[in-house]
Amino acid sequence: MVFRRRRKKAKNLRRATFFLIAGLFGFFFPLSGCEQFGALPSGDNYLRIQQSKNYNLAEDKFVNLEQDAVLSGPGFWDNPRENWNNNFFFNNNQTRPDSPLPESKSPLPDDFHESSDTIKFVWLGHSTILLSIGGNVILFDPIFSNAASPLSFVVRRFQPPVIDLASLPKIDIVVVSHDHYDHLDMETIKQLREDDISFVVPLGLGAHLKHWGVSAAKITELDWWEKTQISGLTLICAPSQHFSGRMGPYKEKRSLWASWLIKSMDQSVYFSGDSGYANHYQQIGERYGSVDLVFMDSGQYNTRWQHVHNMPEEAVQAVLDMDGQLLVPIHWGMFTLSMHNWFEPPVRVLAEAAKKNVNVLTPMLGQFVDVSNLPSNEKWWERVN
Repeated sequence: MVFRRRRKKAKNLRRATFFLIAGLFGFFFPLSGCEQFGALPSGDNYLRIQQSKNYNLAEDKFVNLEQDAVLSGPGFWDNPRENWNNNFFFNNNQTRPDSPLPESKSPLPDDFHESSDTIKFVWLGHSTILLSIGGNVILFDPIFSNAASPLSFVVRRFQPPVIDLASLPKIDIVVVSHDHYDHLDMETIKQLREDDISFVVPLGLGAHLKHWGVSAAKITELDWWEKTQISGLTLICAPSQHFSGRMGPYKEKRSLWASWLIKSMDQSVYFSGDSGYANHYQQIGERYGSVDLVFMDSGQYNTRWQHVHNMPEEAVQAVLDMDGQLLVPIHWGMFTLSMHNWFEPPVRVLAEAAKKNVNVLTPMLGQFVDVSNLPSNEKWWERVN
């Protein structure tokens, strides 16, 4: 047991060193022309951004609805024992699985795109979702690279994608929540850029896509509460409480971060992106009513950055706020970005959901789900060594 704890501490020390190197890389070399950094909005796009109610002209950046909220949590002396270990250097938690996670290797059904009267989806890990609704196939926050970082040895994924990018069905729409590396992956975008795909993104994020070769004609940029119509679907850009930027503290928050509501004639899906708990969940529910399926940020949390990532119990409350009918926890199960046990998010979500009578589904990686015929809810993480 002592040896295992030492080994975990050594792993976490190396991981913390990697995060430090990545941060320094982004801070000291912002002008290096690194393609991974993408591009900042310019020209007419920048002028449009300046007209947004969510853009602070004086500070030249986007702001959250709760503008006085800050990146902070309980002070050190509120709980010295817990906070002493609340870092990557002295953390004893198992932040990465020791063996591969269970996967469903069954091929997707040939009729995956047929969804006029149901919703179909596959969770591919973290926040990457393959969704079929209203006869359209949508790919949310796709990342198929080996690492969620501009450096290939930092924030490496737990295991290869359960479905290879080339093996996905025909994608109609790619939806991106914000520009952080674990949600916007340059190499994945480059592989999709020549396909007949509509890219729907928050205001300002299109500059990255165009920098990586996506035609401007394929890109739709929306501000909060704006919407667009594509092939019978309504895609609504909704608020989230987070931030953006691909170069550390250098020119951060120059593109918007968002959540997304997708509505067909009879079905609705909410995708939270990254967000801390705030009253925007209730606002979404009040504007648009009950939501059939909710993919909610439920992992990579910490009390120190609770402002920008839901705690698991808050994720459950957020679903209640918007009258969600089925919760699927996301933002876990593929990358280590926080200090909790890798399997903790679904455990805490399920415990809180049981108290508040919220329906939760925790599918395996690659598992096909049709919401009209839900599978049993297996605690598959308990089988991982």
